[in-house]
Amino acid sequence: MKKSVIFCALLLIFAACQESLEERCQRECVTYTKKHCPLRVAENIILDSMFLDKPTHTINYVYTVSGIIDDKGLIERNNPTESLRMEVKNSTHLKRYKEAGYSFSYIYYSAKNKGTQLFKATFHQSDYQ
Repeated sequence: MKKSVIFCALLLIFAACQESLEERCQRECVTYTKKHCPLRVAENIILDSMFLDKPTHTINYVYTVSGIIDDKGLIERNNPTESLRMEVKNSTHLKRYKEAGYSFSYIYYSAKNKGTQLFKATFHQSDYQ
């Protein structure tokens, strides 16, 4: 009887430890957002949240920009797409997700015009390999 109880307990522990990469990603995004967001990443840039779009396997980073850079034209003229692509390409903390073919999206919103999207860039596997 004791052996079967121990076996069942071990089986439950083992089963509980089996988390898919998608589930892990979802959990990590939610946990990071709850613990750290909003997070000031630069003088006028705040990371508001991270979330996983499960159907497309895209990790989304949502930012709000303020001050002088809260200007769609200014952002477009500076075209941050290449620097963001290089950030994804060189990121070691995204390695597991890159190996699995996940995409990464960076979305920037205006602080002065709430809900106005200023810039969005999405990088697929072909963009960072």
